[in-house]
Order: sequence, then structure tokens, then C-alpha cells
Amino acid sequence: MKIETKKFDSTKREIYIEADTEVVKKKFEDVFSRINKKAKIPGFRPGRIPIDVLEKYYGKEAHQQVMQELILQVYNEAIEKEKLEVVDYPDIYDIKLDRNNLSFKAKVEIMPQINFKNYRRIKINYKKIEVSDEEVEQYLNSLAQSRKIDALDDNFARSFGFPDITEMKKSIKAQLFIQKENENRRRIERDILDYLLKETDFKVPSSLVERKLQELLHQAKIELALKGLSKEEVEKKEEGLSQELKREAERLVRLNVIFSHIAKEENIPQQENIFQYVLEFLFREGDWQVVD
Repeated sequence: MKIETKKFDSTKREIYIEADTEVVKKKFEDVFSRINKKAKIPGFRPGRIPIDVLEKYYGKEAHQQVMQELILQVYNEAIEKEKLEVVDYPDIYDIKLDRNNLSFKAKVEIMPQINFKNYRRIKINYKKIEVSDEEVEQYLNSLAQSRKIDALDDNFARSFGFPDITEMKKSIKAQLFIQKENENRRRIERDILDYLLKETDFKVPSSLVERKLQELLHQAKIELALKGLSKEEVEKKEEGLSQELKREAERLVRLNVIFSHIAKEENIPQQENIFQYVLEFLFREGDWQVVD
């Protein structure tokens, strides 16, 4: 097989592929053999039809079938041989096929190669979490106001299923702690993502951005419909939504590429929830510092 790869930019390639003659001949033989078994031509029994007669009646069909099967076969072999991580379906053109030869060109987008090593020991500022008695009291007062109750006593606590007000306060303090902990976690995650985006610079594949944009746009349109907007009203908002969401789509694709890169570097399995696995890795490897 002959392969020539032309680089347009960091993510776009044009590949010229020329199949081996023996491979083309063999594929035609296989296709005609299959056709021979089911062909119905007056004066001939299926499976016993001469090749020249088959070509006369089924030449176009055989040519089309060889094209469909062989292009996919040699394209996949070429991609594997060139070690290209293609992100979308190829654009196939300039196809030339006869009984001995097959050649074509394929335009593809590939995952960008990024050189990023500074993801270990990311500085992580962890805010020490405390829940004051004043915060608990404030929460209780807010709860009481919503029910027009004046006394924060054991009876009030029992109305919420607690044995007394002391136990209720303990429970509220624990809930507020968990709430603050979750907020802290989300802030740290945002800081890590911002750092990863800031420390990398590469061109993202446009096909992946477009695919992600369509996903976000589809979800946004569903949400608008659930809010009661008519189909016509949603369609009017589509262009504006598309412009608003494009930046977010590019950001998400960029993060996906970064996370995929880290996963490969650290031998983290490429699985559906890879985002969470890589985040946990970055948490473990981070340079944690407690701040007020």
C-alpha cells in the first residue's frame, strides 16, 4: 500500500492512498464469487456463470460493491499504519478504481498533539471549613419565619422529627458543613479547569466543536420547550443560542482533549466517566495548601 500524508495544520490532514494490486484483484474475485452464487442469467446455473458473462450483467454492481468494501478496508489500514487518531468521518474523493488498481484521497481531522507536563502538583487552595453557632441560629430563624413560629424550642425541633432542639442544631451544623464542603470542591474543580486551559494552547478540531455545539443547542431547545415556548419561538432563538453556546462548546472540547491527553500519559483507562477519574488523579497529585 502506498500512503502519502499532507499536513494542512495541526488537526487537518489529506491522505493519498493507493491499494496493492493483488488486494484489488482479490477483492474483485471475492465479490464476483458472491454474485455468481445468487446471479440469475438465462442459460446458466448459479455458481457456474463465466466471469465475462458476469461482468456484462453485473459489472456495475461488482464495481460499486468493491468500492464500498475496499475503500473502507484500506482507509482503516492506512490510518492505523500512520498512527492517526481521527475524530470524525473522512471526506473521500478523487476515487479511481479498475480491476487492478484503487486510489483515492481522504481529508480527515485528527486529535491535536499537545505537549503538556505541568498537570502534576497543581497548586490547590483549600479553604478551611467551619460552621459557627451564629450560622446555625440564622438557619433556624429562617426556617421558623417560613412557618410563623416564634419559639425555637424542643417542640419546634420535634415538628421536624428531632427529639429536641440540641439534636436539631447538630444536624443542621452537619448539613451546613457538607454544603460548604461541596461548594469548596466545586471551586477547586473550577480552579483546576481554569489552570489546565491557561497552561495549554492548541487548535481544537472544528468537527468536534460543531458536534458538541449541536448537543448543547439541542439541550437548550428542549429546556426552552419545557418552559412553555412554542416551536416557532424556539426556532427564532436558535441562531442567538448557537452563537452564545459556541464558546462553551469549544471550551468543553478543549478540556476533553486535555483530559484525554492526561489519561494516556498516566495510563488511566479511556472510559465513559474519564473526566471524573482524571479529576480524582489531579486531586491526589495536587499541591494542597490550606487557606483562610
